[in-house]
Amino acid sequence: MNRLNLYFRLIRLDKPIGILLLLWPTLMALWLASNGKPDWALVGIFTLGTVLMRSAGCAINDYADRDFDRHVKRTAERPLTSGKISGTEALLVALVLALLAFALILPLNSLTKQLSLAALLIAASYPYFKRFFAIPQAYLGIAFGFGIPMAWAAITGAVPAAAWLLLLGNVFWAVAYDTEYAMVDRDDDLKIGIKTSAITFGRHDVLAVMLCYAVTLAITLWVGWQYGLRGWFVAGMLLAAACALYHYTLIRSRDRMRCFAAFRHNNWLGAAVFGGIALDYALR
Repeated sequence: MNRLNLYFRLIRLDKPIGILLLLWPTLMALWLASNGKPDWALVGIFTLGTVLMRSAGCAINDYADRDFDRHVKRTAERPLTSGKISGTEALLVALVLALLAFALILPLNSLTKQLSLAALLIAASYPYFKRFFAIPQAYLGIAFGFGIPMAWAAITGAVPAAAWLLLLGNVFWAVAYDTEYAMVDRDDDLKIGIKTSAITFGRHDVLAVMLCYAVTLAITLWVGWQYGLRGWFVAGMLLAAACALYHYTLIRSRDRMRCFAAFRHNNWLGAAVFGGIALDYALR
């Protein structure tokens, strides 16, 4: 049982915020691609797949960062970093979870399977990408948003420009929320040489976060409008904008715990956007 608890912590099932940040964009895409009427079996496949792939990504990330995390106060006691499980165990956990995720999409079309392989490659390479890329959060945004083109592919057999545009919007959202997250560890990251957007943006970090929020909300609003969404969708977007403004009040002091609270609150921003989309279709 103790071993299972360590694996549970390794894949962050005790911290579901990462799953939710992956899930909201995927659900948005499922609803938009299906005109608000997604097949519920497909919703189940993508939801469970999101949980599995995020969990696998956490195991890979901890394996890649095992020599760095011990120098960061917030991550020093993670199961792999603290030596409670081995690197081989972490890789095996990631492999099993990735295979289970791939098994879920076997009934789906070939384009979805091809995109899933690209998603796996991006997720596996992200931990190493941040060794040299000044804003690795942008790459994370691609990984966290790849459910968007996959959802369109699964429903329509194609990936339109709107899907790629929505993915771009998700990149800006990821830069916003993960910069807030990186602001928590900035001092430790500077010491060990990890590159993050919080370090790259420097004293302009708060401004950069707010600009990223503005861009992602503008892109999402444009895509939804093109798909005929109006009243309830706009209400959801206004609520999401209010969430972003609330985040400004939290991060402007650059206090660690307030920045972390802003990061976690992004769940509600994503929920507001998806809720607006779902309600607009449901109440027509």
